[in-house]
Amino acid sequence: MRANYATMYVGTQLAPATRELDLDWATNVGDATDPQEFDVPTDDATDGYVGIQAFDVGEYGHDVLINGDPMSGFDIPPNEGWQYWVDTFGDAVSLTAGTNDLVITRDTDTDDAFAIGTVTVHWKEPPDSRD
Repeated sequence: MRANYATMYVGTQLAPATRELDLDWATNVGDATDPQEFDVPTDDATDGYVGIQAFDVGEYGHDVLINGDPMSGFDIPPNEGWQYWVDTFGDAVSLTAGTNDLVITRDTDTDDAFAIGTVTVHWKEPPDSRD
């Protein structure tokens, strides 16, 4: 097996309209990011995980969805300022050959406002998957 990954710059904030962060680099998208598409060259992707660059997360309960399926557990923990958080797929989600997508959603039961910078999706694949 070999490692592979896809990196996406999200550059948005998730916030209720009444509590937007004052960030000139992050447009408020409300409760969910636009789908971030990335390509996977194999149906045999395993051991997936996501690395998320997040700013000023105040609450638990926000979700990361891969191909519409939420990852298990808490996906982005609270932290003041910047953090880089890594979470594994577990059995909750899987990747497929071709285009996949990632969406981050805000827990609407809170008034939390936070921003997402860069997200990287990692996986292992057979060495001949790009041939």
